[in-house]
Amino acid sequence: MEATIAEARRVVGDGPSYLTFDVDSLDPAFAPGTGTPEIGGLTPREAQRLLRGLRGLQIIGADVVEVAPPFDQSGGTALIGANMMFEILCLMAESRAGGR
Repeated sequence: MEATIAEARRVVGDGPSYLTFDVDSLDPAFAPGTGTPEIGGLTPREAQRLLRGLRGLQIIGADVVEVAPPFDQSGGTALIGANMMFEILCLMAESRAGGR
């Protein structure tokens, strides 16, 4: 996990960045409501760790993609998608505040 975060930070650098989070990256045991479920994907906790590892980057825009509510009547996938967007919004707010 730490190596992945370090590589992402290295590639992005200090410039303005756009972040997209694909719900397909999560294991369908946690997020079945997506267009292309991928067995062996991340857990929500791992996804949160990855996103939180981007703290301090200059994120100027973001999205969460591939949430397909009709494929998950429980609403769990939509809830995870909303939580991932919350994590991203926190990163963006902190970035705009200058890291304060």
